[in-house]
Order: sequence, then C-alpha cells, then structure tokens
Amino acid sequence: MNQETPVPWTRWSDPALLLLTALGLLLGGVSLGLGWERLAAAGWVAGSLVMALVLCVEIARRLLRGETGVDLVALLAIVAALSLGEWLVAAVVALMLASGRTLEFYTSRRAERELRALVDRAPRTAWLEDGEDLHQVPVDQVRIGQVILVRLGEVVPVDGRLLSHSASLDESALSGEPLPVTHTQGNTLRSGVVNLGEPIRIEASQTAAQSTYAGVVRLAEAARRSRAPFMRLADRYALLFVPATLLVAGLAWQLSGDSMRALAVLVVATPCPLILAVPIAIVSGISRAARRGILIKDGATLEALADVRQLFLDKTGTLTSGQVRLQSVEVTGGHETGQLLAWAASLAQASVHPISQAIVRAARQQRLALQAPQAVEEDPGAGLAGRVGAHFVRLGTLSFALAGEGVGRWAASVLRKMDYAACGGSFVEVDGAPAGALLFTDQVRRETPRVVRRLRALGIERVVMLTGDRLETAEMIALAAGIDELRAGLSPSDKVYAVQEGRGSGPTLMVGDGINDAPALAAADVGVAMGAAGASASSEAAGVVLLIDRLDRLVEALEIARHTRTIARQGVMAGMGLSLLAMLVAAFGFLPALAGAVLQELIDVVVILYALRALGPMHGPTGPLSGDDLDRLQDEHEQLGQLLGRLQHWAGTFARLPPQEASETLSELVDDLQRLLAEHERDDEHKLYPMLASRLQGEEPLLPLSYGHREIFRLLLLLARMRDDLHRDSSAIPLEEVQSLLIRLDTLVRLHFDQEEELYRCLDRR
Repeated sequence: MNQETPVPWTRWSDPALLLLTALGLLLGGVSLGLGWERLAAAGWVAGSLVMALVLCVEIARRLLRGETGVDLVALLAIVAALSLGEWLVAAVVALMLASGRTLEFYTSRRAERELRALVDRAPRTAWLEDGEDLHQVPVDQVRIGQVILVRLGEVVPVDGRLLSHSASLDESALSGEPLPVTHTQGNTLRSGVVNLGEPIRIEASQTAAQSTYAGVVRLAEAARRSRAPFMRLADRYALLFVPATLLVAGLAWQLSGDSMRALAVLVVATPCPLILAVPIAIVSGISRAARRGILIKDGATLEALADVRQLFLDKTGTLTSGQVRLQSVEVTGGHETGQLLAWAASLAQASVHPISQAIVRAARQQRLALQAPQAVEEDPGAGLAGRVGAHFVRLGTLSFALAGEGVGRWAASVLRKMDYAACGGSFVEVDGAPAGALLFTDQVRRETPRVVRRLRALGIERVVMLTGDRLETAEMIALAAGIDELRAGLSPSDKVYAVQEGRGSGPTLMVGDGINDAPALAAADVGVAMGAAGASASSEAAGVVLLIDRLDRLVEALEIARHTRTIARQGVMAGMGLSLLAMLVAAFGFLPALAGAVLQELIDVVVILYALRALGPMHGPTGPLSGDDLDRLQDEHEQLGQLLGRLQHWAGTFARLPPQEASETLSELVDDLQRLLAEHERDDEHKLYPMLASRLQGEEPLLPLSYGHREIFRLLLLLARMRDDLHRDSSAIPLEEVQSLLIRLDTLVRLHFDQEEELYRCLDRR
C-alpha cells in the first residue's frame, strides 16, 4: 500500500494500475473461456508482473531512504504464486492489491478534502496598479506599499489597508462567520477573504509570503504531507510481520508438505490493514478539524494533542476577548486627562501590543492631536519609554513607569480601584514625575468558563493562566474563567520557563495569540494560536491554529485528536487480528490462496471504512445517578447551615458594629467562608458537576449553576480584600459597603443552594 503523498505526475497511478491488472485478469478469463489456455496464462502473468514491478520499485526507493519496505510480503505472495504456476492466484492478488491502493487513493482524497480546499483557494495572481495601468502579476511579486485591485468574487491576495470607501467581504474561510462583514476606509484587511461587492483598492502591508492566508496554506500543506509518529510505529510493527509470516508459511509447508498452504499464508498476511488504518484515520481527523476551523499542522501534532494533560493559557486575547477598552483616565492633579491621554497615545503608536493599540484608538476617538514619538524603547511585557515633543514619557506597569518611585498614596488608591473593579492599568510618568494612569477593561470571553469545565471533563488535570498583569487584577479574571492556578506578573521569558517547567510533569498545551506568545507556544509540547491573524507567526511556533477566534474550538480539537487516535489504534488491532486469524486458518489448509486474496481485500475495505469514522461525530455514555450520591450531596448542604446562618445574621447587622469589632468579625467570617463554603463549591465544580452533566441533556446543562460558583468566588475575594484593608485601617472602607457585599453573597448562596437541591430532587428516581 502506498503511504506517500503523490506528486502530480503519479497522482492517478493507482487507478491506472487497477485498470491494467483488471484488464490482465479479464483477458485471461475470456481467453480461458475460449480454450486459449496459453493466452489466458499470459494475460494473468502480465497483470501480476506489472504489480510486482511497481512493488519492487517502491520497496527499493523506501529502503534507500532508510524506511521499511512493508509491501515485501505482498511481493513475496505474487512471486510465490508465479513460481508455483498459480497464474490465476497471482493475477487475483495483483488485482486485490491494486484495488486496495485505489480505494486508499480515493479515500485519502475524501479525507483531506477540507485541507485541499484551503490550499486550492489561495490566490495565485493579483491586479497591480501602476499609475493608470493595471497589470496582472504573480502574487509573489506584490511588494509592501503597492496598490492592488480586488474585483467582485476574488480572494484578497495579501494583507493590506483598504483605500476604497467601503468593502463587503466574506470572511468565513478565516473566521467561520457566514455573514458578510463590512469594512470602511483605513481598515486592515486580511488575505484569504473574498470581495462580495464592487472592486476595491488595497495598499499592501505585507508580502504574500508574510500575509495571513499564506500561513494558513503552509500549515494545510504540512498537514497533508505529514506522517505521524504512530504511522512510523506502524511501519515497524509491519516489519515484524515479514519474518513472522515467513515462519508461519515455512512451518505450514514443512509440516503438511503442501506448498499451497505456504502460498495461502503469504496471500492473507499482507499488512494492508496496518498500513491503511493509521494514515487514513490521521488525515481524516486533521481534515475534520479543518472543517471546524481548526488547522492542525501535522499528524505528530495531532497525536501529541491527544496526550496533553496540562493546559497553559495566556490571558489577553485568549481567556479574554482581546478587545481592550479604555475605561477611565486617572491624573495626579497636575495635568488634564486629555493631555495625559494624548502623551500616552503618542508614545503607544510605536507598539503593536493590544493595550497600546487601545490607547491610540481611544485618543483618536476623542480627536486628540498625536505626535510622532522619538527614541522609543520597549521592554516587552513592561512598557514603553521615549520622547513625545519636548517631554520624556514612560508608559507601562507601575514598577516600569514609576521607576525608582515608591508606591505613594495616590498610586495605592489607583491600585485599590483596579483591584475592586478587576481592570488593568498603565501608569504614566512625564519628565520624571508621576502624571496619571489609564485604566482598561477586557471582558472574559463568554465561552471561557464552559471551555475550562469541558477541558477538565476531558482529562486535563491542570489549568494554569499565565499573564503579565498584577496578581490582584488577574485573580478576578481567573475566578471568572474558573482557572485553578494563576501565575501573574510574568515576562515573556517567565512564561517560557513556566511552560518548560510544566513539561516535567507531563505533556503540555499552551494557548496564546500566536505572535506575542510565540516563544511560549514553541516551548510547549503543543502550541495553539488563537485566530487566523497569528497563522503566519504560528506556522513555526504553534502546531495548531484556531482559524475561528473562539476558545471552545480548543475543546473540539482535543476531542477530535483523541477520537482519531482511538480509531487508528482500533483499526490497526482489528485489521491485524483478522489477518493473523486468516493466516492460521490458511496454515491448517482451510483457506485456499484464491479465497484468501478475496478475504484480504474484504479486510482492507473494512479497515478503511472504519478509519473514515474519524470524519464523523463522537458520542459519550450516560447513566443514572444513584440515590446514595443524591443523599450525600444534600447532607453537605445541611452541614453548611450554621455558617450560612452567621452570614445571614451579619448581612443584616454588620454596619452597626464598632470599627475594631467589625474588622475582627469580618476576618473570622471570611476565614470560615473560604475554608468551608469555597472549598465545597470548588469540589462541586470539579467533581460533582461533570458527573451530573454527563447524565443531563444538552451540551452544558449546568452552565448557569457554574456561573453561580464563579460569582461566589468573586464576592469572597472582594470580602477578603476588604478584610485586609480594614485590618490596616479600620476607616479605609465604609462598613455599609461591606454589609452590602455580605447581603449580595447571602442572597446568592441561598438561591444557588435552592437551585442545586431542586436539581437533585429532579434526578432522584428512587
């Protein structure tokens, strides 16, 4: 069987080989019917010799490359049949081999259909404006700054800036969004999208090789040509079949004295199931992933993806939407908010970081005049420094922007505001003096909490968020997302170290934006880049690109990888088991060589059809929940009754306490809530909910209750911060504000418990 990716001139060689062997067999059959026995033998010999010659060439080529000649058993079967004068058997074996190769050829083309579609739609030419002339040139000749024309129905060939007033584009190939998207003049367009309206003019911002769709095409090509480690392992397993087959055939001949038994063993021992099952399943899985907007680089990546047990996630653009928005501008008093924003935005023009771009967008929306920055230096993950007009400006984290300055009262109040609002911020220093801060919001993706839960249900044992943000800000995002381990304040090199350290505990998966996180993606066993915009950079750093900018596609990628690997292994075991059984039957004389050839072809067909299951959907088991489990769950709620009673009491009276007593009471209450209530809810989230969800209908039936958990965790974290602030200064926070938060927590917990208990009663079938 042929595992190699065919070059153009051999693309149809397998169907042609099937035609030649079929003609040889047909010619022999017709000649025998007419009584021309010699001509019949010649036809059968000719067909079998054609196949034998092809096998000899392929085996020699593979051996010269240091690969296994796994078709040696098939060649031995044909040669043995010819040596024993079994011309018809040789012709039938040749026809069966050719038909199996042709079936594999058409099956592989179907399996890689989505990958070929991605490659085939890549633009080859572009219409280039040269003054008033218009020339069609190869897309590789387009240079940055040149203007190209994209007509109705054409694919945008390179990334660029829209010069026309507006454009209506089909971006489904990159985003998965079927509805047209409208862009206005000045917007950046990605290559690979289709123009649905009147001709548009674009100024190229990247060459074809550097553009978005080129990265997608490179990954698709790599996927089509890949050979997974399990496929190479299959070659080694098949190599063991050669001596084993010769041993069984030799013993059958020696013990029975019948050479036809040895021939029958050789005929049914062809390792086609082993050769066919793995590549077809792997390509089917990769193609199925591509259909869902998940581009997997190669078979090795797919297999590694199936093994991962640890997940590392970048925050901005991965757990969050990446759509950073300016929330407010805080000033020290010596500057106006507009002037501070203008200085910061002028400096931020020199950076591609999402926060820098958000600052620039906010300034332009307010129509502020920006200046070109000079002598800019950027410390990745920390901030920017440079001259804006006559001023030296520093923009970034507190430690970077206010280098050498202590955290004064103003900075401390800004940090507290950031902590309570769960927002990020960039501090600004102008001419060596603190000038203000810019506060930002970046919402957690709606699908993020659900994705984290589903990943745990798939066997991911450790979920870690890596971010350069402050711990206090990142904690809120981690709680909202359901993350159980957080590492904050990291530089890009710190992220790489964290991933490398994690690899010591098992296979790791790192998810990031594909550009800023390229080093961390490369450090993981499998790197996943979010969004097609990172496809070019991730073609080297990441093995998986989520063309559709949705985190839930990560769950699908893991499900497809594990489903595909399972099918490949099952196909190999089933196919080889059937072949071994057939060899034993043939060795004892119960399976003639001619019938064995037909049987082997049937095994091939079964294995191929089974491997194609990797293109299809997956199903999981469900079952009832026992009454003992339900009793235990309700008992746990009753055990928390005393704590909830205390919470309800202080929710009604806390503001009347003296300041010192209020601080001590809150400290004791928060400690108990974190120790008992939070631990109970985490146990429910990680153990109970996955068990219940598998027994309910729908994709995420417990998602509303899971949202309740995250809100409880968030309120507990806010109470803990208020406790710490009151401990340092009993007048730092109004007690009415603390009591308001206690009321919200009490109401939420009681409602949440009522919802859970109602669910338990619905599940109780006793």
